[in-house]
Amino acid sequence: MKLTDISGDINEWFNGSGPLADIVISSRVRLARNIAGYKFLSRCSVAEKAEILKKLRDILMSLDLGDKIFYLAVDKTPVLDRHLLVERHLISRHHAFGKGPRGAVIAQREFFTAMINEEDHLRIQTLKGGLQLSQCAEQINRIDDMIEQRIDYAFSPRYGYLTACPTNLGTAARVSVMLHLPALKMTGQIEKFLNATRDTNLAVRGLFGEGTEAAGDFYQLSNQVSLGVLEAEVVAQFENVIIPEIVEYENAARNQLLSKEPDVLDDKISRAMALLRNAHLISSQEALFLLSHLRMGINMHERMGVSTPAINKLCSLIAAGSNAEKSAGLTGSPQAALSITTINRLFMLTQPAHLQLNCGKTLDAAHRDILRAKIIRSALNG
Repeated sequence: MKLTDISGDINEWFNGSGPLADIVISSRVRLARNIAGYKFLSRCSVAEKAEILKKLRDILMSLDLGDKIFYLAVDKTPVLDRHLLVERHLISRHHAFGKGPRGAVIAQREFFTAMINEEDHLRIQTLKGGLQLSQCAEQINRIDDMIEQRIDYAFSPRYGYLTACPTNLGTAARVSVMLHLPALKMTGQIEKFLNATRDTNLAVRGLFGEGTEAAGDFYQLSNQVSLGVLEAEVVAQFENVIIPEIVEYENAARNQLLSKEPDVLDDKISRAMALLRNAHLISSQEALFLLSHLRMGINMHERMGVSTPAINKLCSLIAAGSNAEKSAGLTGSPQAALSITTINRLFMLTQPAHLQLNCGKTLDAAHRDILRAKIIRSALNG
């Protein structure tokens, strides 16, 4: 399988489906594991890393996941392909551009990824659209059990799973959700949200994980404590308390915009529509920012029945449909009305690596901005 087989469309967990998917983009559960009897990677020689890689690759490729799986030697993969894997949230930036023998095992539908020789010997993750952390946890634990039948993990009765970073000790599980919070940003409440998460030992990161800023009003929220707590407790707390409260705050902020600042709301949506439908140069950051406002407008119409002049105009685009997705390079779906799926597709496929792989050549920043604008214009103008 080639990466160009998946680069032309979004994966199933990013298509706008799933519970609370208007605000909760996706759910993920990740486990960190190390093999008993081997040193942590920072102390391993190149030969030892290669041995770990082969051992884990053979085990992972033998698993029955109910989907085709493929292996990539990350250290030998072209740079542009590695950028694509990061853009699709299949591997971390650290894994993409680290040193030494490294590999990734990926399910064709992208619900599962394993990173071999990232920070730990093995990191596995499952992803689903919307708020489906319980389903992610059930799936990842089943896969983890399958792996553990074939290999012994480094484990301490006192500290749990032993990991390269002490903050991952215990269950070594990271539970995270990707959230779209444009109204909290517009109403000036986002700092209050960020401060509240820090006070409760939660980590907030940007669209592409650790070390990145929020782009397009996307935020990744995850637990920071895995020692002394059960994975099931963390999942339940996220799924039943933390995330529903954040969704409620975002919906309240949207209602506040609608009732107290309708002109601000309409201005954001109108400006976004005008720029995206007419711009001939647009950066990835600006595209994410503007598409975020369109996504909110569509959600407010679909979920809340909201009607304002700008949203009504947006609805006319939804009703008319977009007849240009295929010609614009959005080949993964049939020609369709403007929808959350369309917007999500534009979010993903206008990222730098996607643009270049899908057009078949390397582009400098200026030419990427030109192509990005052309694709968006075509998709939104019909």
